[in-house]
Amino acid sequence: MNNNVVVSLLFIATINIISFCNGNSYVGCIETERNALLQFKQDLKDPSNRLASWNISHTDCCKWAGVVCDNFTGHVLQLSLRNPLNPYSKSFWEIGSKVEAYLQSRLAGKFNPSLLDLKHLIHLDLSGNYFQGIQIPKHLGFMEKLRYLNLSSAGFAGMVPHQLGNLSNLQHLDLSLNYDLYVDKFSWLSGISLLQNLDMSQTNLSKASGLSLAINSLSFLKVLKLSDCQVHHIPPLSSTNSSSLTTLDLSGNQFDDSFIPSWVFGLRHLVFLDLKENMFQGPIPSGLGNLTSLRFLDLSYNNFNSTIPEWFFGSNLLEYLSLSSNSLQGRISSGLGKLTQIKTLDLSYNEGLEGKIPRSFERLCNLRSISLSGINLSLEIPQVLDVIPNCVTFELESLEFEASQLTGHLIDQLGRFKNLVTLDLSSNNISGPLPSVIGEFQFLKNLDLSYNNLEGFVPLSLGQLSSLESLYLSQNKLIGTLSQFHFVNLTKLIVFDASKNSLILKFNPNWVPPFQLRFLQLRSCHLGPKFPLWLRSQKYMYHLDISNAGIIDTIPYWFWKSISQYNELFLSHNQIYGEIPNLTGNNSYLFFLDLSSNNFSGQIPLLSLNITILDLSNNALSGSIFRFICSGKNTSIRMRFLKLSENLLSGEIPDCWNMNWPYLLGLNLSHNKFTNSLPMSIGNLSSLQSLNLRSNKLSGAIPMSFKNCTKLLAFDIGENEFVGNIPTWIGEAFSQMVVLNFRSNKFHGMLPIELCRLSSLHILDLAYNNLSGTIPRCINNFTAMKRLNNSDGSTIYYIQDIVEDVSIMMKGVMVEYNQILNLVRSIDISMNYFSGHIPVEVTNLEALQSLNLSYNLLVGRIPKNIGAMRSLESLDFSENQLFGEIPQGYFKFDIFKSLEFFK
Repeated sequence: MNNNVVVSLLFIATINIISFCNGNSYVGCIETERNALLQFKQDLKDPSNRLASWNISHTDCCKWAGVVCDNFTGHVLQLSLRNPLNPYSKSFWEIGSKVEAYLQSRLAGKFNPSLLDLKHLIHLDLSGNYFQGIQIPKHLGFMEKLRYLNLSSAGFAGMVPHQLGNLSNLQHLDLSLNYDLYVDKFSWLSGISLLQNLDMSQTNLSKASGLSLAINSLSFLKVLKLSDCQVHHIPPLSSTNSSSLTTLDLSGNQFDDSFIPSWVFGLRHLVFLDLKENMFQGPIPSGLGNLTSLRFLDLSYNNFNSTIPEWFFGSNLLEYLSLSSNSLQGRISSGLGKLTQIKTLDLSYNEGLEGKIPRSFERLCNLRSISLSGINLSLEIPQVLDVIPNCVTFELESLEFEASQLTGHLIDQLGRFKNLVTLDLSSNNISGPLPSVIGEFQFLKNLDLSYNNLEGFVPLSLGQLSSLESLYLSQNKLIGTLSQFHFVNLTKLIVFDASKNSLILKFNPNWVPPFQLRFLQLRSCHLGPKFPLWLRSQKYMYHLDISNAGIIDTIPYWFWKSISQYNELFLSHNQIYGEIPNLTGNNSYLFFLDLSSNNFSGQIPLLSLNITILDLSNNALSGSIFRFICSGKNTSIRMRFLKLSENLLSGEIPDCWNMNWPYLLGLNLSHNKFTNSLPMSIGNLSSLQSLNLRSNKLSGAIPMSFKNCTKLLAFDIGENEFVGNIPTWIGEAFSQMVVLNFRSNKFHGMLPIELCRLSSLHILDLAYNNLSGTIPRCINNFTAMKRLNNSDGSTIYYIQDIVEDVSIMMKGVMVEYNQILNLVRSIDISMNYFSGHIPVEVTNLEALQSLNLSYNLLVGRIPKNIGAMRSLESLDFSENQLFGEIPQGYFKFDIFKSLEFFK
């Protein structure tokens, strides 16, 4: 080829490049690919109209939302339809809850195979959408030019299709956060030989075979994330093929041998290593010292029990180190001062660590966050401040001593830290008043002094913190009045919590705050007696708690009208009166409404379909609940917890629960005036876990349909007029039952031995009925009453979130339990007609605290080994026909003696 030809070709190429740069060669959308996109859209649901530009009138699909084309050929290269809202990001929650907006912005529906017509597609991102539990389409495996595939958090389920192994050009594969996905075997993964980034976090890999073989075949792999995958064992990886790994996340798994796999120590190019929450134990292995390129290391929430190893101190590149929540021991080594690049250092919740903070910490000039919570520091707080870095370029962004043993007057020592951005000293024993110097922290954005012993007045200088975004002062001993002058320059404040102090908030009636809050908690502060008018200016608040605030007033119309902006609203324990208007409307984001313990009157209002937790208890609401329960258009089908107890409600309990309340977990209608029998439809609430109908005028037998409520943990129908035998199916259907209360009814007949199957039972109250026969000897099958530390611990802690209170007769006094329900065990079958001997098996219930068998027809002797019941606090055998001597060791109990006892 002569030079003239070469010059001509170069000239033509140059003209084409210039023409391209000037936009003159733009081709636009190809018709077949536009039609493919339109077909794909037809099977999607788009509630927020994100794909509005995808229509025939906009003929150039290259300009549609999320579509990127090749300017030369017009072929679609990229399709990026990720949800613009990400609930897993920190910012999602910082500015208020966007849950409903996130749900609305998700694309949903079917996955049309028309995308196969996009034959040049190299990038596909559908993350954050919802494909309603369908399997990942197998035909995705035929889009062979794909280099990037992101299906994270997209609502896929079932087995990951092997056809994905056909994507030989794929470099990035993200299937994370699809919680119902699983893998049966990994042989398909070896077909993606160019893969560089693999994220399968939250995918079930517990039964997957061939994982290490597949990873060994990926010689270009740099990022591997297998967090929360139920991985129990990974055989050694090939040192040659895994040498390119720079990021490894194995957090949240439970490895069988309880030690970090040794092959991890050979990954010398690792920059990021996350091994938290794996129950690893023993000393921190020295092999981690081989990973000299590490910048991020998280070993938190394990059971490491060594001292902090010396090899850490040579990690010159380390920027993030978390050893939180282990069992580390010994002194905090001065060698940590050699981590000159460290930005985040977390040693919290290691109770075996002790001593002073090393003087070498002064050299940590890059430090942005330090957490020393929950360790035993043997020094005063001024000594802590002496070793905090005070470098010229240093700006501390986060200082945390949460839940530690530090004491003393700290704030007075902080004058030199004027560049603080985040200061968290919560959950300490810090005492004394807040000093006025706090107003000099001009760069402070987040201040948390909650859960301390701070006392005295809040200084006016607090109002000078013009950068402040969040302020937590709750659970202290602060007193005095907060006025508008305390907030004069807080224009950026979005979070304010001063709950449980003796503060009075007193503002000018016409005051307009300089801020727009998202989150406000003033529980047990004094705002009343009038409803606070300044709340009217807060247009973006989603969480409001002004419970127990001394309000004696009606709620103004403007507040009811703005209620749809809230997610959570707590106005309980005031003296608010008037009627509650209907709060309907599907545009409401309100899901937690607590108006309990006020003086509201009138009928139960109709409410938004979105409310999931409703508490209207302890008011003066009256009338029937039929319209509220049975109105098909207005009943809140998303309701999980409904509490209407302690009102004046009357009439029959409606029989339409199965129509509109399928997700109900907790129902409390106690202490009202309901009459007649129980409706059959309550038995169709298959998710129900707590049912409380105590203290009404209900009658009849327990409907057979109730045996369908197999998830019941608490069943309380005490103080009514129910009749019949106690059904045998209670012991068969309610295997997880913790609380069973049939007290003060008209049940008769024998106690069914099937009740002995309730091994998780903590409270059994059948007192004041007409039951007869003998006490079953199988009573010792109540396993939860045998020992305090039993296997049902997780269940009982969970039920504390379900059950509001449990009433127990203890030593002749009715006592209510909730927060310590996990510690309570009680049996009361008094005031019946039980006969025969006290079964010796009852003495096996060593965790039982209260046993009442009084006012029955029991005969014989008290079991000799009754003294083995070491947890008993109340024991009543009175008014029976017992005889004989009191067993040795018996006098430690509180006994109500009967005359028959001494015969």
